Amino acid sequence: MSLIDEIRHPINEELHIFKKTFADALETNNPLLLNIIKYILEGTGKQLRPLLVILSAKLCGEVTLATYNGALSLELLHNASLIHDDVVDDTYERRGRSSINARWTNKIAVLTGDYLLSNALISATRTRNLEILNSVSQIGMELSDGELIQLSSSQQSKINEEDYFKIIRKKTALLFATCTEVGGLSVNADQKSLKHLRQFGEFMGLCFQIKDDIFDYYHDIEIGKPTGNDLQDGKITLPLIYALKNSSDSEKEKVMMIIDTKDFTNDNIDYIMRFAHEKGGVDYAVKRMNDFKNDAIAELESFADSDVKQSLIKCAEFAASRKN
Repeated sequence: MSLIDEIRHPINEELHIFKKTFADALETNNPLLLNIIKYILEGTGKQLRPLLVILSAKLCGEVTLATYNGALSLELLHNASLIHDDVVDDTYERRGRSSINARWTNKIAVLTGDYLLSNALISATRTRNLEILNSVSQIGMELSDGELIQLSSSQQSKINEEDYFKIIRKKTALLFATCTEVGGLSVNADQKSLKHLRQFGEFMGLCFQIKDDIFDYYHDIEIGKPTGNDLQDGKITLPLIYALKNSSDSEKEKVMMIIDTKDFTNDNIDYIMRFAHEKGGVDYAVKRMNDFKNDAIAELESFADSDVKQSLIKCAEFAASRKN
């Protein structure tokens, strides 16, 4: 049994209900949209975010209709943000498949993302829980704000570690935190439990994103996105931030020149990858990732031991150990 199967095991029944709810929510009589949604459903990944919502709910009580609607809302919001991000970043492949904008057009991709986003808000209102609706609405703003902060950094080579963590907190970690919080809110968990769940989600999200950024510094066909992709977009992430900080002026100048002039030939991408490894940037990122994994697991200490708690611990371990 794979680690992700072990994680799912205590909530297999609930996941079956969620998957049907997810498919039902995307039903439409628009032929174009129907084709796109069918394509989205065929490429559905591990659905880690609904997993977190349902596990967090079951850790604190019995899963409710509000749990399913909260999980649905956040999965729809996540998919909408991925589609929009692919348009913004001119990305043509996701999880080894053509992105929506590549298979159709940018216009169609944007409108599909808007459709999913609207559907996400409808699902949030169906929870009949104002706190859940507020959490979902807030994370929608944070995701956009994080993307805009990153795009507004005209000189990517000037980004420091503090800037990096601000961006990934908004773009990734807070969505995980919202998932675990919404799960707790859906079963009326107490404030102490909600605080620990939210912190668990945020630490796990930071771990998850750093792992994604580490992938970018390896040539590996098993990884579900093109490696070196962020580098080619001129995005500076933790491995390179650390390497630049711990290099000589002449070494730093060469890398910064490549980035600032966007001279991203294959040779230059390979050079930057080697530079990040040789200057300890990748090792440093791995250490920070594992620190956040351990911080996430520590947030679960106050909860009684159960198979659900063990699944949440394995979620944090999965975020750090996954291969794609």
